Amino acid sequence: MRTRSWRVHVPEPNTDLKRLVRETGWTQRQFAAQVNRIGTERGTPKRYSGPTVHQWIKGHMPREEARPLILEALSRRLGRPITHADAGFPTLTSEDSNARPGISTVEGLIDLGRHDVDPSRRSVIGASLFSVALTVPDWPDVVGRMEAAQTSGTARMGMPEVHMVAAMTERISELDDQFGGRHARPMAAAFMVNTVAQYLKADAPESVRKAMMSAASDLCYLTGYMAVDEGLHSLAQQYYLKALELAGAAEDHITYCTTLRGMSVQAVDLGHGLTAMRLADAAATASPAAGPRMRAFMAGQQAHAAAQTGDRTRALALLTEAEKATEKAESRARTFGSYGASDVAYHASQVQYELGDIKGSIASLEESQRLRPSIYRRGRIRHGATMAERQLRMGHLEAACATWHGALSEFPLIQSGRADQRIRTMFALLRPYRKNPAARELYERARTVAPNLCVA
Repeated sequence: MRTRSWRVHVPEPNTDLKRLVRETGWTQRQFAAQVNRIGTERGTPKRYSGPTVHQWIKGHMPREEARPLILEALSRRLGRPITHADAGFPTLTSEDSNARPGISTVEGLIDLGRHDVDPSRRSVIGASLFSVALTVPDWPDVVGRMEAAQTSGTARMGMPEVHMVAAMTERISELDDQFGGRHARPMAAAFMVNTVAQYLKADAPESVRKAMMSAASDLCYLTGYMAVDEGLHSLAQQYYLKALELAGAAEDHITYCTTLRGMSVQAVDLGHGLTAMRLADAAATASPAAGPRMRAFMAGQQAHAAAQTGDRTRALALLTEAEKATEKAESRARTFGSYGASDVAYHASQVQYELGDIKGSIASLEESQRLRPSIYRRGRIRHGATMAERQLRMGHLEAACATWHGALSEFPLIQSGRADQRIRTMFALLRPYRKNPAARELYERARTVAPNLCVA
C-alpha cells in the first residue's frame, strides 16, 4: 500500500513589495497605517497592522480590494506611479482604473456621465480614490487623435449648436459659483450625456467638429471642478482626463493647459505637493504663447505647489511673476476661467501659509476677500472660514469668531462639499472654547444654521 505524501504550499516571498516598502523608509506598522488612512479617505476604513504587512511580504496575496490602497500608498510616498506588477501583484488587464481598453472617447464620456446622474451609483462614485499615479497624456499624445465617431442620421450640428453648448457651460459655471456644485454637477452631466455626446457623434465639417470638441472639453473641465467641490476626487480625475482628450482632439491648447492646472489645484488642496508641482509645471510648459493673464494663471498655481514642496526660492519667484503678469493683464469680464487681483492675493496667502508666515497669509486672505467679486459666494465662504482658522491659530479667538460669523451668514445659500467641510472644521475647533462668550454664541448660531454638520 502506497503512502500518500502531502506537501504544504509555502508562498514565495514577495521581494518586489519588500523592496518598495524598504524604499519608503516606513516600518511595517507605519506602512499599514498609511494604507488604513487611504482606506478611510476612500470611505472603506481598514484595520491592517504591521503583522499584516509582514504576511504580504512573505507572499500572502493581499485581498483584491486592498491592492489599490497599497499601490496608492506606495505611489504617494515614492512620488512615482507604482503598478500591480511593480508590487508583485497579478497584473490587471488595464493598469489605468479610469479607462477601459477599447472604449471610445465619446462612449467613455457617456458611461461616465450616466454613472454620475444615477443616484444608485452615488455610493460607488463616492468610494473612489484620488490617485497620484494617474497617467496624464501629454499634448502630443492627444492632439488630433480622437477616433472618428460620426454616425450618419444623428442630430444636425453646426456652429449654432457649438455656441449653445458654450453658453450652457457658462451658465452652469455661474450657477456653480453662486450656489455650489452639488446640484449643478448632475445637471451638467445630464446635459453632457443627452445633448453634447450626441453632437460629438454627428456629421459636420471638421472645423465645426473641432469647435464642438473644444466646447465639450470646457464642459468636462467644469464638471470635474464641481466633482472636486463635492469631494468626489476620483470622479473629478476621470472628467479631467476626458477634458484633456477632447482638448487635444480639438487642438485646443488653452483648455488642455487649464485642465492640467485644475488637476494641480486638486492635488495641492489634498496635500500632494509633488504631484501638484508636476501637473502645474506640465500645464505651464505646454501652455502656448499667451497674454499676461494666462501666465499669471499658471504661475500662481506653480507658486502654491512649489511652496507646499518646501521650495521657498522658486515659490516666491513664481508669485512675483504672477503679480507682475496680473498688473499687465487687461480686465476680463468673463466669469469662467478668469484670474485677477483677488486670485493673486489668494495665492500669496497660500504661499505664505505653506512657508510658515501665518500672519502674512491672513492679511493676504483679507485682501483677496475684499477684492473678490460678489458672484463668487462659495469662495468667500471657504476662504473666510480658512482665514478664521488661521486667526485662531494665532490666538485671536474673537477675531476668528467674527470672521466665521461672516462665512456663516452666506452658508445657507450654497450647496458645496468644500464649504460643508469648512463648517465641520469650525465646529471641531470651537468646541474647546465654548466657555468663551463669543465662541459659545457662534457655536449655538452655527447649530441652528447647519445642524447636520455639528457632529460631537
